Amino acid sequence: MRGLPQSQGCSNGSLVQFYVAFISLYNYTRHSNYNHVYYLGAIPLELEKYIGVIVHRADLKLNNYYQKVVNPFDITVDQWEILVILWESEGITQKDIAERLYKDQTNIARMLFKLEKKGFVHRVTHETDRRSLRVYLTSKGREIKDEILAPSLEAYRKTIEGLTEEEVETFRRLLSVIHNNVKDL
Repeated sequence: MRGLPQSQGCSNGSLVQFYVAFISLYNYTRHSNYNHVYYLGAIPLELEKYIGVIVHRADLKLNNYYQKVVNPFDITVDQWEILVILWESEGITQKDIAERLYKDQTNIARMLFKLEKKGFVHRVTHETDRRSLRVYLTSKGREIKDEILAPSLEAYRKTIEGLTEEEVETFRRLLSVIHNNVKDL
């Protein structure tokens, strides 16, 4: 078991210093031929042990899987997310959608443009703020809901297969805690 090289270490357990140490270690090991496992205190620095790495890998697989599910409807997973939000609440602004999805407004505008071209949504200038657009489903966007949700729910069931409802809720809660820990860093 090896410790971090002296110049790469951190003296206390603060998350910021841990992050700096992680980046330093990543750069250090990426540019060397080290095949050793490093430890920072009691935390193993094996790539597969990092929650961020595990979550990212799972996210990539989930995104690929969900894209296969929505491909028959000629939409992307990101566009599917927008439709789900609109099925819950029509007439919200592009800004509201961007905030809900943690995406920038420019990307949301681009996705909405594509959904509009496909006939799923239409945008209307906000009645009190001409710079803002409200987003509504078209009849096609409403009608396709059940068609899209059935395979989406089946995909979700496959995703959580083998987990109890309590484990799923615990997982959601833990991911929320981690998100809150890093959202402003």
